[in-house]
Order: sequence, then C-alpha cells, then structure tokens
Amino acid sequence: MDHDYLISTRTELSGAATVVSPSGDIDLGRSPTLRAHLKQVQSKKPPRLIVDLGLVEYMDSSGVATLVEALQTARKQQASMVLCNMQDKVRSIFEIARLDTVFQIVPDVKTALEL
Repeated sequence: MDHDYLISTRTELSGAATVVSPSGDIDLGRSPTLRAHLKQVQSKKPPRLIVDLGLVEYMDSSGVATLVEALQTARKQQASMVLCNMQDKVRSIFEIARLDTVFQIVPDVKTALEL
C-alpha cells in the first residue's frame, strides 16, 4: 500500500480559521504525515483549527493520538480546534474512547466556521 497518497491535506484559510482536510486512511504508517502537517499549520497559531474528516474512511489509534496532540497544542495556544464531517466508522472510534466528550465535533465546515 502506498503511504504517501494520504495526505493530500488541503489547507484553506477562512477568516480567522484554518481548515485542514486530510484524505485517505489515517493509520500507523500515515499519521506521522498528518502530525507534521498539523504542526506546520499550528506553528502559524491560527485562532481556530478545523479538521474536516469527510474524506477519511478509517482511522486507528495513532490517528486519534495525532488529533489529541493537535488539540493539546491548540489549547496551549489558547486556540480552538473543531472536528467535522466525520464518517460513521471514524465517529464510532471517538465515541468508544469517549473522545466525543473531549473534542468539539460538528456536522460540517459551515457549522465549524460559525462557532
């Protein structure tokens, strides 16, 4: 399996928010790429980071850990981080781990931008 295709991570600026849209499976082989991209984005200290997971069909614990790390960075920077467009399989991982109570999760980017 080609591990490089994952992060066609699209980043766009929408006012005070930065939207990161990874695609593909986020697993042990690919989460370091997402981690590096999120670190790069967060080094610019956006007031709000929106992670659009609409194109992510599978995520394992390393992907979840990457997002937890990004959330900790956002909190240190006194910024907000919002997850959106979660597919059911990915959402169930967050619910099982009770991380749906830790992360702000909304249905779509439009909602995340309105927060």
